[in-house]
Amino acid sequence: MRGTKIIEITLSLALLLCGAVFLAGVSKGVFGSGVAFISTPILALVLEPAQALGIMLPLLMLADVVSLKLYWKRWDLNHSRILIAGGAGGVIIAILFYQVVSSDILRMLIGGVSLSFVSFQILRHLGVVKLRRQGARKGVGLMVGLLAGFTSFVSHAGGPPVAMFLLSQGVNKTVYQATTVISFFAINIFKVVPYAFLGLFTLDTLKINLLMAPVMVLGTLVGALAHRIIPERLYFGFSYVLLGITGIKLFWDALT
Repeated sequence: MRGTKIIEITLSLALLLCGAVFLAGVSKGVFGSGVAFISTPILALVLEPAQALGIMLPLLMLADVVSLKLYWKRWDLNHSRILIAGGAGGVIIAILFYQVVSSDILRMLIGGVSLSFVSFQILRHLGVVKLRRQGARKGVGLMVGLLAGFTSFVSHAGGPPVAMFLLSQGVNKTVYQATTVISFFAINIFKVVPYAFLGLFTLDTLKINLLMAPVMVLGTLVGALAHRIIPERLYFGFSYVLLGITGIKLFWDALT
């Protein structure tokens, strides 16, 4: 059973937690779940991956609830249904996968998802990779949901595949955000019971949840306020740099 190591909350850890959780909240408020997973690789630098996962799930669900109220019924219902259906299957597959891998493999997976996402965005902005607008094909959406459910379970990183899918649909940023929020609200609910059985929730992680809940709510509200103000390029640029650095560090820690 993972996640049973005692967490000693030092000043440096408290500051890191506040920064990571606030950034995740802002990400949820501004751009949905696209880069909200950035908090998990940051926390995995100093905590066991299982502890990072257990800490972030309740906080991400809290951000989902706040965001749902702010963007109620502004999502694309067809896309949401397809992604949620696929996500349920992805969570089931991930449950089996999680029980047979080590913490170092999880670090490599989280780092790999981070670096892959950053690389894709760089290639897209350089024009090497182009997303063509296409109709909402159910098969593609289900596969994307399957991948999102899997990566969300093992690293809270289901946002990238969903982002690529929705961007190819040509939705505006508000519909994009609302669709990711409702989709991951459902996927995160699917994860609660398996996380509990796997031992990812402990007394330590729940204490941190209580301490960080106001930070997450504040970050989400700030993000929602900034939704109409902050240029996407500036925010994403900062997030990509941070993701790249943490992804490389996680790979290095896993290998060494």
